[in-house]
Amino acid sequence: MEKPAVAGGTPVRDTKIFYGHQYLDEADYQAVLEVLKSDYLTCGPKIAELEQKLCALTGAKYAVAVSSDTAALHIACLAAGIGEGDEVITTPITFAASANCVLYCGARPVFADIDDRTYNIDPESVRAHVTPRTKAVIAVDYTGQSVRLDELREICRAHGLLLITDSAHSCGTKYKGRPVGSVADMTTFSFHPVKTVTAGEGGAVLTNDPALYERLSLFRTHGITRDPKRMSREPDGPWYYEMVDLGYNYRMTDIQAGLLISQLDKLDRFVRRRREIVNRYDDAFSRLPQVRVQEEIPESDTARHLYILRIRPERLSIDRRQFFEALAAENICCNVHYIPVYYFPQYQRLGYRRGLCPKAEKLYEEIITLPLYYGMSDRDVEDVIAAVEKIAAYYAV
Repeated sequence: MEKPAVAGGTPVRDTKIFYGHQYLDEADYQAVLEVLKSDYLTCGPKIAELEQKLCALTGAKYAVAVSSDTAALHIACLAAGIGEGDEVITTPITFAASANCVLYCGARPVFADIDDRTYNIDPESVRAHVTPRTKAVIAVDYTGQSVRLDELREICRAHGLLLITDSAHSCGTKYKGRPVGSVADMTTFSFHPVKTVTAGEGGAVLTNDPALYERLSLFRTHGITRDPKRMSREPDGPWYYEMVDLGYNYRMTDIQAGLLISQLDKLDRFVRRRREIVNRYDDAFSRLPQVRVQEEIPESDTARHLYILRIRPERLSIDRRQFFEALAAENICCNVHYIPVYYFPQYQRLGYRRGLCPKAEKLYEEIITLPLYYGMSDRDVEDVIAAVEKIAAYYAV
């Protein structure tokens, strides 16, 4: 027997729907099988093919495919020369990797507050946090909406900083008509299963700077080169290579690359369906006084990764956790993105304290991530809407 809904009565669904899910089709299966039957499972031709495809899609001159967006962020920081004593400004409303990559380099993340309408990093807060130690800004395209790239680039130019965009959420998004990936000094992507396109795992760094590209390529593969121009002496033979820097094994496999190439062929279709769902949600939820929807800047043509519903506590007799549990009782399985990074014990041990970013902290107390993925049926979408409307009405004050 189904557990009774917290809001009373029968749940809107008999089966559970989750907040995210990958979509794979026969073309994806065949793409993977083709690689499995080939001579190369890793370090093969699919990597270069994928990187060329990413450049063609984004307009970036160079792409470096890696094992995850975390790896992408790490080598981006290394390529930027970030090290001990440096500071890097980022947002607290993100997955921990956006700040951890700074710690990996021995530097200090500095958290700027958000715009409480778009939930992206606020350029004015970034400006206020620049010090002589600041080396870069890592701006996150939260939910897939582009950050205010022009304003952030102006700040970075004025202070001699590099702009890195963590675009884990925004593959397919455009800013003023330009695809994300071709605007910042470096842009990183994630290809986790809940993202718009997936490689199972995987990531990439895109840049237009040849010097950054060379460094990114080195850090991906142990700091090893076969380029005679980068070696300390004449090669002993065609087998010879040198480790010229301390790098990592952050390679993506050809199996993953084959899958991602196939997925990217469907990117436009995936983006269109996600937008349809977002538009339907926005239309329904903007009519409810108990919740609010995320605002978007006109410059961002957004490929939405996450749908964030923000409750208005003053209009409800329940808090966010109770709203979350009420949705679960309706068989709508949600999530929360994100806990402010500096709340975590690791960051508390480093001296960070609550109160750094009041807007971000308030946002965290009020948000729920609703289901959003390509494979959702119209009925799934309407069930999510019906559950939210039911709970909002039941607990309205």
